[in-house]
Amino acid sequence: MKNNENWQELAFHLGDFVLGSGHVLRGAILRYHQFGALNAPKDNLVLLPTYYGGVGASNRAWVDAPNSPLGAGDYCVIIPCLLGAGESSSPSNTRGAQAGPHFPLVSIADNVRAQHQLLAARFAAAHPRLVMGWSMGGIQSLQWAYDYPREVGSVLAICATANCHPHNQVFLQGVASALTADAAFAGGHYREPPIRGLSAFATVYAGWAYSQAFFRNGLYRQLGFTSVEALLQFWIEDHLNQDANNLLAQLRTWQSANLLDPDSKGATADRTAHRVQCPGILMPSSTDLYFTAVDAARDAAALGLECRVLNSDFGHVAGGPGRLPGETATILAAAAELLEATA
Repeated sequence: MKNNENWQELAFHLGDFVLGSGHVLRGAILRYHQFGALNAPKDNLVLLPTYYGGVGASNRAWVDAPNSPLGAGDYCVIIPCLLGAGESSSPSNTRGAQAGPHFPLVSIADNVRAQHQLLAARFAAAHPRLVMGWSMGGIQSLQWAYDYPREVGSVLAICATANCHPHNQVFLQGVASALTADAAFAGGHYREPPIRGLSAFATVYAGWAYSQAFFRNGLYRQLGFTSVEALLQFWIEDHLNQDANNLLAQLRTWQSANLLDPDSKGATADRTAHRVQCPGILMPSSTDLYFTAVDAARDAAALGLECRVLNSDFGHVAGGPGRLPGETATILAAAAELLEATA
């Protein structure tokens, strides 16, 4: 266990965890960050699942931000780290037959079920008052509301959709292809990081993470970059610190998201059959290029959630925890509203 002021970093041993595919993730470990403690009524639990490529500490920004409804100590906040992302069981930290490229496919539903087991074992089966996440964290939040309708008090999914829709699939396949085209990747059996592949992955991804207006209007300067080239170099350096097999494992998890259509690749005949029972908000960015506001609005209607568009020229990055003060304030105001509604 490591402590950082009011935060704890802990591990929950899942053991041999049976995946939805029928495969078994051997000796699985779910790592999580915790702020605060569960109260006696067990009604102050908040869950913040992590996003693609993000470490658990990244989500702390929603708690540590000034005027955050989560930071006063009234809530027990749990940040479960995504399987495959490097902290929980992942290609990079698994040994033996499931190491590296042999790591099995872990679905969004598998992640949520592992988190549910954590709550049952460590938090007296407390029901989360709010499940809230950005990007892949948002997909997990929606899965929580659907899989455990009598337990989730409310849900807030930012820059996410219930399914990985076709254009999103193509985007992901494109960045994956940029990575795996590097001969040094060697089918995932690399001994040294595939630098060219990781650099290409980062460069292509950066063009999708922000909007056209972001580049056209030079909004990267608001993030501290003097040029597009400086921004791209930051992305490259960040991805050179990530494991290639981890990136691909998470990407496959993302591509498998199919909450509204679990049994086929086509559209469901009756999308309203998937309505959740808790109040919630699906909050897309107005300029997100892959979790589009149009797709989010359709999914919100199918799930019976409010679609509340986050107006921003920063594209998908607009919803990132603590990235942008104005957008963060809007997100946290929505979280406060849902917490109040479930009081």
